[in-house]
Amino acid sequence: MEPQEERETQVAAWLKKIFGDHPIPQYEVNPRTTEILHHLSERNRVRDRDVYLVIEDLKQKASEYESEAKYLQDLLMESVNFSPANLSSTGSRYLNALVDSAVALETKDTSLASFIPAVNDLTSDLFRTKSKSEEIKIELEKLEKNLTATLVLEKCLQEDVKKAELHLSTERAKVDNRRQNMDFLKAKSEEFRFGIKAAEQLSARGMDASLSHQSLVALSEKLARLKQQTIPLKKKLESYLDLMPNPSLAQVKIEEAKRELDSIEAELTRRVDMMEL
Repeated sequence: MEPQEERETQVAAWLKKIFGDHPIPQYEVNPRTTEILHHLSERNRVRDRDVYLVIEDLKQKASEYESEAKYLQDLLMESVNFSPANLSSTGSRYLNALVDSAVALETKDTSLASFIPAVNDLTSDLFRTKSKSEEIKIELEKLEKNLTATLVLEKCLQEDVKKAELHLSTERAKVDNRRQNMDFLKAKSEEFRFGIKAAEQLSARGMDASLSHQSLVALSEKLARLKQQTIPLKKKLESYLDLMPNPSLAQVKIEEAKRELDSIEAELTRRVDMMEL
């Protein structure tokens, strides 16, 4: 029989043993699945063998313990004519407590020589546990202190962050204000640059110096002064109009004053118009 066919036969027998009376699930029979199932069957066989050996070992130990117990019971009966069945309820309770203690301490028997080392070991374990507990307690206290300090530091950092945010907001407002001022100054600078360029162009074209901004301002002030000076003259003229002067002469004077005033205003308007060009 070929090795592949032999493996398939072993796999089929193993599956039949595993599932028993239940139907075996359908699977694709090919070299890959046969190899995997054969490997599983081998591992299962090795495990079953190990379990069987452990069970047999436990059975043997149980038999040995039973034989040892029977021997000790017979020895006890022969020496002092004593049987556990003859114990009172209190004695049975003490005997059970003794056996439970031996089991808990994992001693090989219930003799004093076995109990004392076991109790000493248990006491040492207790001291080590207490010492470890104290170390953990000290470490926990340190952690609590560190946690408290960390929380305090976190609160301080949060307050610092709030202050920094407030300061940043204030500084941002200042920066925005400065940016607006800068934009205003840039706009004014451009305006002045444009004005200077226009003045240079006008100067290059032969513009009269009397048409400069400063001259126009001076003329405007002079016009205002002249207007102020004409106010008392007008009042004086009005007083003369109430009299009976020579109508022709008075009318001539009034017309001369009006023409002088119109001439000054026209000159000022002309110069302002030329400056705007």
